[in-house]
Amino acid sequence: MKSLIVRRSIIIDGHKTQISLEKAVWTDLKKIARGQGATVRRLVSEIDDTRKQGSLSSAIRLYVLEYFRTLGKNDP
Repeated sequence: MKSLIVRRSIIIDGHKTQISLEKAVWTDLKKIARGQGATVRRLVSEIDDTRKQGSLSSAIRLYVLEYFRTLGKNDP
């Protein structure tokens, strides 16, 4: 079975880092960034700057989850 985890390299604050996320999370992260007129790199950098604890991958997952939870609250 093919892994659903995709590893990507991103440069944040001049440092190259590997991020492993599910393909669906990468897809949603790209949609969010596009909607905000930002790059994935910039959005990931902002998430990294505001995370309190845990790994960057976990922080990104929580960001995507919260984004869509908030969006869902606005639906009738």
